[in-house]
Amino acid sequence: MFDWNWAFTWEILPRLIHATGNTLIAAGAGYAIALVLGLILALAQRSQYRALTFLVREFVEFIRSTPLLLQIFFVFYVGPQFGIRLSPWASGMIAIGLHYSCYLSEVYRGGIESVPRGQWEAATALNMTMLQTYRRVVIPQAIPSALAGMGNYLVGIFKDTPMLSVIGVAELIHTANAIGSENYRFLEPYTMVGLIFLAISLPAAGLIRVFESYVRRKLGM
Repeated sequence: MFDWNWAFTWEILPRLIHATGNTLIAAGAGYAIALVLGLILALAQRSQYRALTFLVREFVEFIRSTPLLLQIFFVFYVGPQFGIRLSPWASGMIAIGLHYSCYLSEVYRGGIESVPRGQWEAATALNMTMLQTYRRVVIPQAIPSALAGMGNYLVGIFKDTPMLSVIGVAELIHTANAIGSENYRFLEPYTMVGLIFLAISLPAAGLIRVFESYVRRKLGM
């Protein structure tokens, strides 16, 4: 029987709002790591050194082919065996950042490969170094093409943050579990968590599409 307790809902709302802040911080930090590391991995896959290209591609495929949950466990529980002791927060953000950097590297790579060959040849004719070519010519043209994929993975990271609850990060699911265990009521906290995710994910996806359209319009694409 449906038994919603509004008084209980208002009582737990402040804790869920605080947990929402933690979730957004975790998602933002993980995404920042993924953005930077993803670009490095994408450029490494285009290296003139075949051994480096091979190793990076295999690493990317390995990370993409294994579950994020396993990687979170590996960083947090296996790391200490190698002398790497990290807090749950640091472990979670590193694992998320590493996992999604491999996906973003493919998004970057697609954007880079979409740049017309003539642009590369023009940079070479101007005697630009490879670093200058990427920084001044290729990447500014590649990013707009990659915006859609980058935005999708931002929303994806936000929705994957509940996995951090398994190592004790006080995000939304972890907090909802704690509230349910304390009060023996799970309907309200879990429903509220679902609504919070929905209330953030849908507008975020819409704003990303608007931003993508704005950038393309400004660049005449």
